[in-house]
Amino acid sequence: MARLLVQRRLEAFQRNPLSVRNAMAVIVAATLVSVLVGGALMTVFDPEEFPNLGRGLWWALQTVTTVGYGDVTPENPAGRLVGALFLLEAISFVTIVTAVITSSFVERARQARITDSETAESVGFEKLAAQLSDVTARLERIQQILDSGGSGGARPTLR
Repeated sequence: MARLLVQRRLEAFQRNPLSVRNAMAVIVAATLVSVLVGGALMTVFDPEEFPNLGRGLWWALQTVTTVGYGDVTPENPAGRLVGALFLLEAISFVTIVTAVITSSFVERARQARITDSETAESVGFEKLAAQLSDVTARLERIQQILDSGGSGGARPTLR
């Protein structure tokens, strides 16, 4: 269920326009899920050191944020094993979620750069086409002047 929450958040993030606010919501959800799962597991596997959920959550929060005050630590082998697995899973999970979000922002910036480049090329092409049209019109006027003999008193203007 907890992973489902993060999965839904991540899918919503990918559907909606990217924003720092949406990214933070996904990262916070991933961290929250990790803390809740880790805290609950510790109260189950090391009940001597973690007699209530609050103490387990406190340990999990310290662990997932890598603060690790050391005031609460698993003592029995099962608790230490769960702690080690949780530490690796939680840090990896939050890191992977953060990496997915970062790559989304990088991809959006790359797409914007490509679009800007194509727009610049398009505008450059349009400007070049307008200049070519202007030069063609001038050449046609010159040709008309030359065909008419170019005489007759006043000199014709080329513009």
